[in-house]
Amino acid sequence: MTMTDENGTAAAAQVSNPKPATHSRVTDWNIAGVPAAPATIDPDVWPGVAHAPSGTKALVAGKAAGLLFRGAARHLPLRVAYPDGSVLGTGGPAAPVMTMVRPEAFEARIGDNGLIGLGESFMAGDWEASDLAGVLEVFAASVDTLIPTPLQKLRTLYLPRTPRQERNDEQNTRSNISRHYDLSNELFSKFLDATMSYSSALFPADAGALTSVPWDSLAEAQQAKIDRLLDKAGVREGTRVLEIGTGWGELALRAAARGATVYSVTLSSEQQALAQERIAAAGYADRVTVGLQDYRAVEGEFDAVVSVEMIEAVGYEYWPIYFQTIDRVLAPGGKVAIQAITMPHGRMLATRNAYTWVHKYIFPGGFLPSVRAIEGVTQQHTTLRVRERMGMGDHYAATLRLWEERFMARSQEVAGLGFDTVFQRMWLFYLCYSRAGFQSGYLDVQQIVLDRREAQL
Repeated sequence: MTMTDENGTAAAAQVSNPKPATHSRVTDWNIAGVPAAPATIDPDVWPGVAHAPSGTKALVAGKAAGLLFRGAARHLPLRVAYPDGSVLGTGGPAAPVMTMVRPEAFEARIGDNGLIGLGESFMAGDWEASDLAGVLEVFAASVDTLIPTPLQKLRTLYLPRTPRQERNDEQNTRSNISRHYDLSNELFSKFLDATMSYSSALFPADAGALTSVPWDSLAEAQQAKIDRLLDKAGVREGTRVLEIGTGWGELALRAAARGATVYSVTLSSEQQALAQERIAAAGYADRVTVGLQDYRAVEGEFDAVVSVEMIEAVGYEYWPIYFQTIDRVLAPGGKVAIQAITMPHGRMLATRNAYTWVHKYIFPGGFLPSVRAIEGVTQQHTTLRVRERMGMGDHYAATLRLWEERFMARSQEVAGLGFDTVFQRMWLFYLCYSRAGFQSGYLDVQQIVLDRREAQL
């Protein structure tokens, strides 16, 4: 999965992704099984979280942010409960509740860092939610109206830009990928299913309500997603397949089982090691090669190119070379099948230079395309054309719910790997924020098929 926060934020201090920190014991648990934030947070590990901004500037910015937040909250379908007993929002008894623990610290953080501060304040424990995804879904559905229109016009004056060292040129991409995917294979195994698939599943039509599909259905739905992509790319006996973004090897395994030969590239050494181990155990080492290589350096000719939720890590300015690379290596008559998280085109244009909480803590250098952007880039820079696409955002919401539930259920095991409660609250916020985007319809995920056929007259 490659998920990028697409909302504007105020300036934030540049930090690298914190390393896991082991505490002497697992901390207490708060509502809904969410690990409670520790009383003290190590500023060396979590420099943006340990202490709320202070000083006159932070006080003034915090008061202004508090007024804006309270003004917006009064009209939102949720309940924001403050320590003094006051409650804001139009939500009824069943509405999601955002419980303020330290409202002054919350306001100081969002005043200083905007939506980066929203995430950091949750990591610090300044606010809680028994239904975190529900609270964030309300914000996602109202993102265009949370800030008054006159102030939105000033966003370019205060929005931070992506640090130069996080731009996805060939010198930086390896470190950007490593900061997420090389955290720990064991960490990912705690909340992913047996296929180790880290992207949206595709549940069958007879699965029932996607809001309640069970964990036991996930692995099969992940394989169904992969099989549909392989079918659309025409992968069969003898097909030469290029996979851009190996993950932990499930797609390569299923392509090899069809009799294809696969060259798969990744920049994650952790993923490469486990994928190679799984491929060898399945007896396909002679059919699958996993290279630790940038996609731009791939040579050769392939009948099919498949890439699952990797374009989001490419970066806005590098989309042309991503598709030009695919165009360059695709054999005559070949097909391309990609799975991509997308957002509305207008929002994409408005936020393409923003630096966000997800960039800072989860996916440095990432950015979500729109369908229109994919169509435009391929038309302007390649001979490829989009021929077919299928949206499945509700399937991603279901997938994320299952990951979230599994992650919380195994929180103590995650702590045993050395990931402290601030990390766990960060990861939970990431999963819930992502789910909220799909549940609100603000985000979608598409399976897109491209080829070089002449347009039909």
